[in-house]
Formats: sequence, structure tokens, C-alpha cells
Amino acid sequence: MSAVREVAMTAELIDWMHPPSQGWTYEQVKDLDLPFEWDLVDGVVVVRGQTNQWHDQVRDRLFMAVFNARVAPYAANVERCVLLDEDNTTKPDVVVFDKTGVDVFELECLPPGAVVLTVEVVSPGTRAADRFRKPGQYAEAGIPYYWRVERGLDNLPIVHEFHRDEEKGVYLPVAQHEGVLRTSVPYPVEIDLAAVVEL
Repeated sequence: MSAVREVAMTAELIDWMHPPSQGWTYEQVKDLDLPFEWDLVDGVVVVRGQTNQWHDQVRDRLFMAVFNARVAPYAANVERCVLLDEDNTTKPDVVVFDKTGVDVFELECLPPGAVVLTVEVVSPGTRAADRFRKPGQYAEAGIPYYWRVERGLDNLPIVHEFHRDEEKGVYLPVAQHEGVLRTSVPYPVEIDLAAVVEL
């Protein structure tokens, strides 16, 4: 490797690791050539950890279930960027949004006003974020519904369903789903949780 390339690579690493005093914005970070997936948390680039097969299997099958059940004007996606504000972006494992007025062909990040449901599948490296930071951010951004998916002792998913309290601006627990998930919001969905994982 040439000395010039080494200097360039070092400068790039220093850039993202040392944000400006006011922190990074999404517009500043999105075009950096970073060698990993990332979220932006209060202007700081946070590396997204590696997931395991259980996580990805649950994420993908929950996505397919909400995708297949969707009704107009809703759409669903996996790990679609949500621009909470200029200093905070995240990629929920599954996101359901109202596509009214959203250019789905050019969109980079969803505006939080379009998002109706975020789903996070908890991994060993994301416990604190999925249980505390992300639901706090999602609720503050006005996203009405949140599912947190935990791995049960039998390796089957347990889905904790939360609805945002409009007055308090926080999520309140409404159901814990084991075996079968049935909910009517943001639209009717029924998921056999035992079929989500190949045991």
C-alpha cells in the first residue's frame, strides 16, 4: 500500500471517529466511505453490530408477514433508514410506513411522520439500544407503534407490543405475544410465531 493511500485512509478514519463539535449530520455522513453499517446517534457514528442466523430469520419472516398482510396505503421494508432528525438516523429491523406522498423510488430515509410501526429484534449486542434508546427515540419522533422481539428460552420469539401514549409521548405496553401474534394495528396481522424459526 502506498504512503499516500495510507495517509488518505487514516484521515478518513480520523474524520468519522472525531465528529465536529456540534456532531455529524446525516447529510455529512451519508457519503463517507465507511466499511460498516452504521446509525447516527446524537451526531456520533455508531457501528451496527453483526447479527446471527436466529435474528435474521425472525426479522425476515416477521417482515414477510407484515408485508403480506399490508393494506393501502401502507408499505413495509427491512432495515430502511429513518431520519429521526438531522443528528439521528436508524435502521429498524422492520418498518411499516404510509407511502402517501413518499417517493418510494428515490427515497433514502423515511421521514418519521410516515412511519407507523418499527420492529426491533433483540440481539446480544443491541439489548440496551432495542430496549431503551430506540423506543425512546421512536416515541419522541411520534411513531405510533413499536414491537420489541426477544428470544424465549425455547428459542421462539416473544413479541412485546407497545403503543404510543399521545399525552405522555412514550410507549406503553399493550400485549406480550407468545405462540401467535394477533394485532389490529397498524392493520390486522396474525403471525404464527412458532413458524417463524426453524428449530
